[in-house]
Amino acid sequence: MFMHPMNRVAAVSTTAPEAIAFPTPRQIGARGTIDVVVVGATGYAGGEAVRWLVGHPAVRLVGAVSRTQDGVPLETTQPHLARAALKLTQDIPPADAVFLALPHGAAGALVPEILAGGATVIDLGPDFRLRDPADYPAWYGFEHPAPELLDRAVYGLPELHRAELRALGTDSGGIVAAPGCYPTASLLALAPLARAGLIAEVVVDAKSGVSGAGREARPELTFSEVNESVRAYGLDGHRHTAEIEQELIALAASSGAAPPVPVDFVPHLVPMTRGLLATCHVRPTRPVAQEELNAIYEAAYAAEPFVQLVAEPPSTKHVAASNEARVHVRVQPRTGRIIAMAAIDNLAKGAASQAVQAFNLVFGLAETMGLDALPVAP
Repeated sequence: MFMHPMNRVAAVSTTAPEAIAFPTPRQIGARGTIDVVVVGATGYAGGEAVRWLVGHPAVRLVGAVSRTQDGVPLETTQPHLARAALKLTQDIPPADAVFLALPHGAAGALVPEILAGGATVIDLGPDFRLRDPADYPAWYGFEHPAPELLDRAVYGLPELHRAELRALGTDSGGIVAAPGCYPTASLLALAPLARAGLIAEVVVDAKSGVSGAGREARPELTFSEVNESVRAYGLDGHRHTAEIEQELIALAASSGAAPPVPVDFVPHLVPMTRGLLATCHVRPTRPVAQEELNAIYEAAYAAEPFVQLVAEPPSTKHVAASNEARVHVRVQPRTGRIIAMAAIDNLAKGAASQAVQAFNLVFGLAETMGLDALPVAP
């Protein structure tokens, strides 16, 4: 039986949050399952969250919410989710946990009311990832609607914040800020180096499938524009840069090392549906041998259930549709630079399944519960 003291959140309107009213909070009770709602279920990340949650043995999926559709079967917009047997609503039904898969700036306005009802928020968007309120107008172009809640949010990368995620489950309510896809791969590749104080300079060259740009129709994302083409974007400062820098600085500080200089991050759109590969070029703070690198990464990841250290550069196909991350690191003998790489599925470990992994930790479940699906191929 699940003893997490989580209360229930009342119906929340995604169109008129000022009209929200909450009933008396209730405990989970003896049913032995956790009621979960996905808001933004018609998008790629929201649909992926439904896909993982519908088979989760501890979850009862009680709602799929759309800001624009009401009463329509989810399968109308997500045909592959027909077996979920959910109808879209514009209100958030009572739940113990609410997964938010919304555009930046949309989640922040809903979260205070959701928390007031005692539910846990798992936000797949960026609204609670950055700790400094001043970073939101600088990187996202909006003033944060609830800056007082930023200190309550835990960055939901389990490999770096497992203890904080578990601690979040000791109180009613709480916010998990699920990481972005690019930061997930970049940080898994770089975290051991940052913690060891080995990063003097770093360039992150990352490539993602088109699903990472979301489901909204845009001319530059049409098949004829994307097919047989690779395009760099965000060269003036991609929003995920702030996330990567924030976590690398914290990792360096945890070991008393000097923070890395600003990260050069260049994302690319490649003509595939899903998958992400981050290749990080590091100038180390001192010479380092391959044997030392191997030891550092083994110490960091040997016990991790979803991170695999691989002897050869990984491929995105190796992790497709799974919560796995494959990491490779090597020193370049000619230049002395370190190449650290990570491959993930941008919609899974880079979004929805990682959010479920964090959810498991918050609710005191086995971290791997509902996430044991192997990658798919071809």
